[in-house]
Amino acid sequence: MMKITEALEKAVEQKASDIHINIGLPPVIRKNTVIMGLDFPEITADDLRSFLEEFVYEGGQEKLAKNKDIDFAVMLKSRNRFRVNVHYQRGKPALSFRIIPNSIPELEELELPGAVEEIMGLPRGLVLVTGPTGSGKSTTLASTINKINQQSAKRIITLEDPIEYLFENNLSHIEQRELGRDVTNFASGLKHAMRQDPDIIMLGEMRDLETTSAAITAAETGHLVLSTLHTINAAQTIERIIDIYPDGQQNHIRSLLSNTLKAVVSQTLFQRKDLEGMIPCSEVLICNSAAKNCIRDNRLHEIPNIIETSRQLGMHSLDKSILDTFYRGAIYKSDAVAKSSNQTQMQKLLGKVYDEKDFAPIVF
Repeated sequence: MMKITEALEKAVEQKASDIHINIGLPPVIRKNTVIMGLDFPEITADDLRSFLEEFVYEGGQEKLAKNKDIDFAVMLKSRNRFRVNVHYQRGKPALSFRIIPNSIPELEELELPGAVEEIMGLPRGLVLVTGPTGSGKSTTLASTINKINQQSAKRIITLEDPIEYLFENNLSHIEQRELGRDVTNFASGLKHAMRQDPDIIMLGEMRDLETTSAAITAAETGHLVLSTLHTINAAQTIERIIDIYPDGQQNHIRSLLSNTLKAVVSQTLFQRKDLEGMIPCSEVLICNSAAKNCIRDNRLHEIPNIIETSRQLGMHSLDKSILDTFYRGAIYKSDAVAKSSNQTQMQKLLGKVYDEKDFAPIVF
């Protein structure tokens, strides 16, 4: 068991973001988006078995045997924390770790647009942070809760799978609940939380119809609900929520969502040119009257145009965010083009102002 924890500590020293462990192989890490081997001995079946016996929560082994997949978090003696996923490959258990920073980043450190802080300070409604796996959604929500905790006296309940960042009460009173340990599932956890005097509920993910319905109800009844989805933009996010419901309920849900959804922040991470970590680019939709009408009337194809024409309200498209970040000299042209929503247009915009062979930042 010591061998795996030693590998984790070494990965932290090397400033990795993720560690992957398979029986019979040395650990592999991800650093600055690149997968590479860790200079470390092969992991044995006994190493992995000992780690699971030491760290898996009560009932977790049974869940793993049944579902072949579990998530939890661990803290080592060094106080370093990790989100862990246990899964199977070729009939054997394997581990994937995400390193959780020891301190919660300040919201300003994330370099998200100023509108995000204003959105997260809303008194009620549903606010969604979306993006692909590993895009920093959990960190954005944690930084938001931390900011609220520093500035306001609120009662905050989080429902997480697993608990990642640990909050300490400052001005706010915060309770953190973990799937499997403290609540059986997100939906029931949400329903119980609404009877416990919350101002804000942070929900790790809106995974299914029951959870989504509970989240919308909580937002509709005067709570601020913060949650995530694995979607890449606002229009896709709204469509995903509505598509969860049977056809006969979708018009009703459009009406509910048009009143309860306040904003969607969709983000994706880029490698910094200075190799000092990652930087987010984002799309921001704030649900003004035009956006509400589009949701209600099922005209989601008009959402991108609303975002483009409402910059004075704090909205912006992903491609606008990418352009701004590129012109600051923070990201590579190849990444800017590859991750844009319109690659042909982005290539045209950047082709005349930057030589990809010259990796020096632009000097104005």
